This record gives sequence, structure tokens and C-alpha cells, in this order.
Amino acid sequence: MSTDAIVLLKKDHKTVEGLFKQFEKAGENAYEEKRRIADSITEELTIHAYIEEEIFYPAAREAVPETKDHVLESVEEHHVVVWMLSELTGLAATDETFDAKVTVLTENVRHHVDEEEDDWFPQVRAAMGRKRLQELGQQMLDARGRAPKDPLKLSSATA
Repeated sequence: MSTDAIVLLKKDHKTVEGLFKQFEKAGENAYEEKRRIADSITEELTIHAYIEEEIFYPAAREAVPETKDHVLESVEEHHVVVWMLSELTGLAATDETFDAKVTVLTENVRHHVDEEEDDWFPQVRAAMGRKRLQELGQQMLDARGRAPKDPLKLSSATA
């Protein structure tokens, strides 16, 4: 398995996109299934945001100073997402706002992913090179187990 940091982040993006699609396909009254999927989305996004904020973003900003604005915007996008995740955590799937919150979350994350993958991952890849991205990827893999379970424990929650 590749430890390339960008490959790992894109893999996480695909995992979350798959969960979004499952949620979108779940029946209108599939409350238990939607709750389970929303919990998986929360877990995946919390871990992903943690490794980006603690490891990838600082390294990207150091390697490519021009990405400073992208990194700052990404942290602000994480801020919005983690608060939405925290609201979903305590919300019953039968609540009339549950599906709407997941829809808005999905739209926000898809926008964030598009910007990362299209706008600045290529710059970071060019600046860092394969060896550095593999080192960074290994650090990210090692950090996954240290990620908080509560999205409000992420540094972006208070950004």
C-alpha cells in the first residue's frame, strides 16, 4: 500500500464520497441506516481533518508558501464541517432537519475536496516530491489512531 500523503488523502475523499452516496440512496424512512452512515461519515471526516490539520497542512504550507491562503481557507471549511458533524452527532435521524444537515455537509465537503484535489494538491506534489510525500504519508498513517472521536476536539473547531 502506498504511503504517499496525497494518495492517502484522496483515498479518504473517495471513502467519504461513497458514504455520501449511500446516504443519498437510503430510503426516506431508513432512519437506522442513515444514522449508521452519518456516524461513519463523522468518524471518517474527524480522522481525516485531524491528519490534515496536524500533519499535512503545516507541511504543505512550509513546502509551498503560496498555498498559505488555500490552507487557511481549508481550515475554515473544516471549522464549518466539524460544527455540522457535532450537531449531527446528537440529532435523531428522525428529526426533520437531519437529512438537510447531511445534504449541506455533503455539499460543503464536496466543494472542499474539489478545491484540494484540483487547485493545490498538484502544487504540493510538485514541491515535495515522492520521498517527502511518502514520509508524510507514514506520519499521517501513524497519527490516525491518535485522532479524537469528537469533532469538536479538532483544532479547527476553535479556529
